[in-house]
Amino acid sequence: MAERFRITLGQLNPTVGDLAGNAALAYDAWEKGKAAGADLVALPEMFITGYNAQDLVMKRAFQLDVMTHIDALAVKCADGPALAIGALWVEGTELYNAYLILKNGKIASRSLKHNLPNETVFDEVRIFDAGPLGGPYSVGNTRVGSPICEDAWHPDVAETLAETGAEFLLVPNGSPYYRDKMETRQNIMVARVVETGLPLIYLNMIGGQDDQVFDGASFALNPGGALAVQMPAFEACVAHVDLERGADGWRVLPQELTPLPDAWEQDYRVMVIGLRDYLRKTGFKKVLLGLSGGIDSAIVATIAVDALGPENVRCVMLPSEYTSQSSLDDAEAVAKALGCRYDYVPIKEARGAITNTLADLFEGTEPGLTEENIQSRLRGLLLMALSNKFGEMLLTTGNKSEVAVGYATIYGDMAGGYNPIKDMYKTRIFETCRWRNAHHRDWMMGPAGEMIPDTIITKPPTAELREDQKDSDSLPDYPELDAILDILVDQDGSIADCVAAGFDRDTAKKVEHLIYISEYKRFQSAPGPRLTKGAFWLDRRYPIVNRWRDPS
Repeated sequence: MAERFRITLGQLNPTVGDLAGNAALAYDAWEKGKAAGADLVALPEMFITGYNAQDLVMKRAFQLDVMTHIDALAVKCADGPALAIGALWVEGTELYNAYLILKNGKIASRSLKHNLPNETVFDEVRIFDAGPLGGPYSVGNTRVGSPICEDAWHPDVAETLAETGAEFLLVPNGSPYYRDKMETRQNIMVARVVETGLPLIYLNMIGGQDDQVFDGASFALNPGGALAVQMPAFEACVAHVDLERGADGWRVLPQELTPLPDAWEQDYRVMVIGLRDYLRKTGFKKVLLGLSGGIDSAIVATIAVDALGPENVRCVMLPSEYTSQSSLDDAEAVAKALGCRYDYVPIKEARGAITNTLADLFEGTEPGLTEENIQSRLRGLLLMALSNKFGEMLLTTGNKSEVAVGYATIYGDMAGGYNPIKDMYKTRIFETCRWRNAHHRDWMMGPAGEMIPDTIITKPPTAELREDQKDSDSLPDYPELDAILDILVDQDGSIADCVAAGFDRDTAKKVEHLIYISEYKRFQSAPGPRLTKGAFWLDRRYPIVNRWRDPS
């Protein structure tokens, strides 16, 4: 009979700082592995702490608490398979991102992360020390190499492990989503397999943490790069993967491959999971939002219902004298289709009171942007009052186009705790609405069918803060604006790049100016799920005070 090795993979959702809860998840996976006859049960990178824990891991009391939970977990899992779990590790004054192998009631061995990412959302060079290039660890008579996340994105660690006797590679990851990331990961892991000639098992966590969403989609590759196992994206699961040793070494026994969702579904599910986990992990159960009759608030309401269920979502229409009947009708239609609570709170009387209060001070001035912003800030005041009174987190509804150029009122429609569409441009919002109207999945808690009327998708965008107002009065049309923003923000390009792409120089310079002067707003804005490598938070860090402009 051929020799077999079984690994139980825990593609699970830890919570940063919940050491007892994360240890319980690990133990549950270990029990399942034990029942299935596993030789090794594996969890992702930094699983016991949650990821990305940022500066929390540098706190000495936290480090000691982590090791207390690890030691207790080792004792609890003494009678059964080895348990591999990501954790911090301290040696003297040095702090490492480590992968610990628990066997026979103790920490039997460890791997230390060598290549520390220092880009986009990661600051590991500032937090951790780089571990040395090391060798594999033993589980029974099998030698396993574990490049930790970033270590597998470079050839040196995997090659060293292969040269020092590793028989296959198990890669624990805390790899957050961005668009096209799944394909990128597999391509890079194929390169490691080709270079080393070893099978490779890629284990990723799932779940939302602040702006990052970990998408799972763990997989296994055989030598040559053939895909042998594909686990689902975005779903917590425990799976058993078998390897068989033949004349050419270990091979992963192929399983039925789980199809991965397309790009539209991936983005939408990231927004749903990001919101759901942000609430669950911060202790909120319900949300509310201002439902204006426009496309942005309509898609946010739909995301919220899909994430939390209609009974946990409150939509509030706050009309002024500038609110059109079509907006009133469209907002009510969305709330009715979603099946969530819908409240109607006119602001005309309150706005009149504020206008009268400021009349003496404003005497002799012309009405303008200030008066428009009063409406937005009054709505923010009323929505925050409802949030405080009923314990419902307020969602903001500004898309990435608006966030980029500051086309939102600070302390007004920017008020709130989370923004599900913060990293999605306006033009993509339109297509996402069409996608959701045409698709329904089991993981959506909202109803199937058309949630967002076509009248919302096709009407010209407007803030409705004055008569006959259109967004295009202040900004380039969204297809042009978004294309310029993609160059300047997502590609970190120049004005010359915009001109080379066919855009007017003055228009590009105006957009660049708006981006830079809006940094202070973004600094105070609510977090939202990261969909791209050009997201506004940890991916892109610019000074608030900045007088430089591209001279090209």
